[in-house]
Amino acid sequence: MSKRYLANNESLIKKALYLRLMAEDIADGMKSGNFRSLYRGQGVEFAGVRDYIRGDDIRSIDWNVTARMGRPYIKVFEEERELQIFLIVDSSRSMQLESSADRRTKYAAAAEAAALVTIAAELNACPAGAVIFDGSIHFSCEPSLGKEKAMQILNHLDRLPAAPASGSVLPNAITAAAKVLRKRTLVFLLSDFRSGGWEKPLINLAQKNDVIAINLHDASDEELPSLGTVTFQDAESGLKMSLPSSSPAFKKEWRNYNEMNQNRWQDFCIKHGVMPVVLDTKTEPVQVLNQIFARKARIR
Repeated sequence: MSKRYLANNESLIKKALYLRLMAEDIADGMKSGNFRSLYRGQGVEFAGVRDYIRGDDIRSIDWNVTARMGRPYIKVFEEERELQIFLIVDSSRSMQLESSADRRTKYAAAAEAAALVTIAAELNACPAGAVIFDGSIHFSCEPSLGKEKAMQILNHLDRLPAAPASGSVLPNAITAAAKVLRKRTLVFLLSDFRSGGWEKPLINLAQKNDVIAINLHDASDEELPSLGTVTFQDAESGLKMSLPSSSPAFKKEWRNYNEMNQNRWQDFCIKHGVMPVVLDTKTEPVQVLNQIFARKARIR
């Protein structure tokens, strides 16, 4: 990990007080708009029985109790009110690439966004869990309550392997999340999606959960500096190729290719019920997160 990266990714633990202040609005946003439906619950829990009252839905009659007692009884249910949060955070090599001295890395932006959501969940007494991965999964925890759990997640967002494993196990991380989530959950997926095979696992995850996919973006994804013929190396695969970075035709193709991928990703998310959000490295994560909840409120 480079010195410049460390400077951009200031310790989240050291910034905890600042992040906590910023997370208060996000915590309020979680309880507004369409997210109220999650607090009201997607499931119900059996609470007991009561006497049948004329006008009650006969489908709610508890026939076993009715038969024993000789008069009709109705099943009573309580809605689940606990919103559960889960984070899937990509820390692969493409997320940790430096772009310029005045910009944070994609991972630094993703980690701060994940930290804000974690703290907001703790402020709302919501269980939170996470999986953090690069070429392998190096941290995973099921959702649970408390400040201790929030600090554990922040610690692991800070504490990356010294040398990220090559490649990306994004599909495995999504699948792992789906397996540990036993109730409907609000899932934040933070990645630059520079890997393959994640589409089907994401579809499966979104069928039983509310998923917000946050695509990390940097200016270099669209515009290359004019440096003549430069040898590029893919951060994930290690593949090297010499490319004419000063060529107007090549610059145009580079821009068009990345724009096409971005549009394809966005269309895929919308089609399968995933909220697509773009987080640029020059943008403060708190702004984007506040916009997410404001957007959900307007949709309601």
